[in-house]
Amino acid sequence: MSAGVIAKPALARKSMALRGTVRIPGDKSISHRALMLGGLAAGRTRIAGLLEGEDIFSTARAMQALGATVRKEGDTWIVDGVGNGALLAPEAPLDFGNAGTGCRLTMGLVGVYDFTTTFVGDASLARRPMGRVLDPLSQMGVQVTSAEGGRLPVALSGPKTANPVSYRVPMASAQVKSAVLLAGLNTPGVTTVIEPVMTRDHTERMLQAFGANLTVEAGSEGERIIRLEGQGRLTGQDIDVPGDPSSAAFPLVAALIVPGSDITILNVLMNATRTGLIVTLQEMGARIDVLNARIAGGEDVADLRVRSSELKGITVPEGRAPSMIDEYPVLAVAAAFAEGQTVMRGLEELRVKESDRLSAIAAGLKLNGVDCEEAPASLVVHGRPGGKGIGNAVGAAVATHLDHRIAMSFLVMGLASEHPVTVDDTTMIATSFPEFVEVMAGLGASIE
Repeated sequence: MSAGVIAKPALARKSMALRGTVRIPGDKSISHRALMLGGLAAGRTRIAGLLEGEDIFSTARAMQALGATVRKEGDTWIVDGVGNGALLAPEAPLDFGNAGTGCRLTMGLVGVYDFTTTFVGDASLARRPMGRVLDPLSQMGVQVTSAEGGRLPVALSGPKTANPVSYRVPMASAQVKSAVLLAGLNTPGVTTVIEPVMTRDHTERMLQAFGANLTVEAGSEGERIIRLEGQGRLTGQDIDVPGDPSSAAFPLVAALIVPGSDITILNVLMNATRTGLIVTLQEMGARIDVLNARIAGGEDVADLRVRSSELKGITVPEGRAPSMIDEYPVLAVAAAFAEGQTVMRGLEELRVKESDRLSAIAAGLKLNGVDCEEAPASLVVHGRPGGKGIGNAVGAAVATHLDHRIAMSFLVMGLASEHPVTVDDTTMIATSFPEFVEVMAGLGASIE
């Protein structure tokens, strides 16, 4: 735990049918980027629907430390930016708490400036690898000082003039891609990112919306080639942040596994790089209806009607992992209630999330009576339709390891299991979905 924070356990028990309509908090990925580009752009950016979670507040504070003005007026966040190339040297280290996305992207944004910026975070963030972002920044001329293994605290000192690079991303990581592109904003010439496997493209879309000269084309082997012309003008925008599909995943799976449930989730981001979980659950037999599909702020958005379903285990295509990497914990919970076995591969990225998520998922499943096999980059879950035997009758708690998605996923499990499911802490849920317990209770979930 972080210093001074007291753990807050919670218990979920078998619930009656979930019913109702909910609106999910704003997408976390888009919220981070809106604050960053708004803070960098010339003029004013207005953001509606911003996720008001601790991770996003860390990014807001960082942008203020770098010279932007960030404030809330009514339901809208107002950001007055400094202009591209005009960030100021922060007077103190930038503390990102648990926000891995905010930290890595800001490293790219400010790392190439001709001053020193220090990055720190909580105990969980300090364990996460930053080398994947630091390596391309070093190629651009940034001097890097870090703790062992490229971990926080990290100090970045930019050169007088950064070098544009052509960087092939070695793993499927939207954070690495985005950090390099953001560094390219203050770099003369053209910065190129080559992405062998497409990842979420919110950075590219939003850079173009703010006026950056950015192009995307397909290479001869199917890779994405993204080119950004540096030192251009960015102009403030009005942004309406759609609901976060990673947060929508929790009431969605809960409605699938709790008998008799019928809920509607409004305003969910349906960007094709983020819908892997929905596609997978539909292949498992989930009754998920996509309603009122529309375009909002350059992104695909829709409402989802979700009804309880008899799920069947499948083998999830390995190539789908980048589009649903954050949803594997709650997919594993859905798989626990499915008929047969569900096989998930290509999960090595889960080892370096807020926790070793793959290990945490497997341990939580086993603690609650679900058979599974964990390998270095895969998980096989053997389902128990109807939830018979699932849960922990003696109240042993799932170890969440400061990971919000582990905590929420196993609380969802408890809503359909024979015995209650307990998690050891819920305080970190505030990083991404502060209203989680309230939203779920409004649908009829029994969480205490």
